[in-house]
Amino acid sequence: MYILILILPLLGSILAGLYGHFFGREGSAFLSTISLFLSWLLGLFIFYEVGLCHSIVDIQLYQWFILDIYMINIGLLFDALSSTMIVVVTTISMFVHLYSVGYMSHDPHLSRFMCYLSFFTFFMLVLVTSNISYSYL
Repeated sequence: MYILILILPLLGSILAGLYGHFFGREGSAFLSTISLFLSWLLGLFIFYEVGLCHSIVDIQLYQWFILDIYMINIGLLFDALSSTMIVVVTTISMFVHLYSVGYMSHDPHLSRFMCYLSFFTFFMLVLVTSNISYSYL
């Protein structure tokens, strides 16, 4: 569920970018906005679980490299600060998505813009939750 908060904006970006001509301008805007809304709901749940109930979640994705006695891991960390920033990023990005649908309603390249906007949100969430940890062997 924690990784789903990152996957939803990426999925909205991929659908709006690759299949925007199939869904149309309004369809791609709807898909990217609804994926971000679901990510926002998950962010609120993560804020409740991690920020208020104090249960820190550390997800190790892979080992980057092992050098002599050091092992460096890449992962995601959900603590009180990152859960607060997840709520801030998804709330602001959701409002930007909603505003952009109306503001760019006459633009023929709305699906491309929504793709870029969802992709930006994905990378902001990666920035907020990324974790590089090291340990000794």
